[in-house]
Amino acid sequence: MTTTPPGGTITIAGKRVSRLGFGTMRLTGAGTWGDPENRDTALSILRQAVHTHGISHIDTADAYGPHTVEHLIRDALHPYPEHVLIATKVGMVRPGPGNWYPLGNPYYLRACVEASLRRLTVDRLELCYLHRVDPKVALEDQIAVLQALQGEGKIGHIGLSKVTPEHIRRVIEHQPIAAVQNVLNTIDSHDPAVDLCQDLGIPYVAYRPLDAGALARAHGPQKPLHWLLSQGPHIAPIPSTSQPRHLEEIVAAVEPGLT
Repeated sequence: MTTTPPGGTITIAGKRVSRLGFGTMRLTGAGTWGDPENRDTALSILRQAVHTHGISHIDTADAYGPHTVEHLIRDALHPYPEHVLIATKVGMVRPGPGNWYPLGNPYYLRACVEASLRRLTVDRLELCYLHRVDPKVALEDQIAVLQALQGEGKIGHIGLSKVTPEHIRRVIEHQPIAAVQNVLNTIDSHDPAVDLCQDLGIPYVAYRPLDAGALARAHGPQKPLHWLLSQGPHIAPIPSTSQPRHLEEIVAAVEPGLT
């Protein structure tokens, strides 16, 4: 196992974790739907991320599959090492392959959290994001049910995903935000939430850091990942891959000697 956390470290949801995390969206079938082509490979890459490469921030969502990846994480890593943060997201409904719709009904969000607890086999979701803000439901009502679940001990910390600075400001009036997760890469390079999160001391988790692999295929992962890490110490990229070889390349790209 590597002795240096990839990319250095960052504190998210009360844990000091590797700044380079691992996104699990690609550990499914086509269209982020159903089981992966090779389940054993998916389990292996999760174990390699944690036990070989020292990645201690694993990001997932109940919508991946849906439900598929939470089962994979449990089967690969449970019981979870104390230093590892498993973050999940709720609030998206999947009517079919490639289809994603926000659903912020408080009853649905509560059901999602309860189901994720069972799939991951935990008593508490250490970090639970609102996956998307449902424009048909008051944002305050969506956050209120997550706050209630936090009060019941079923959620440790609350995060926001794909949000604007306005969303962030509205939520922090009533609730601390443990992390914000938005798209950021050298193509989608401008997000005003980056500076706001830095000002507020909120970790910014960058998803699609390699633009679904396109940037790595064009330039290799080193340049786009180094660009991300240079945007501020609060930035934590979560690249995703289904191939162990690609994971090795990603981890090698953030080794200090290659900076």
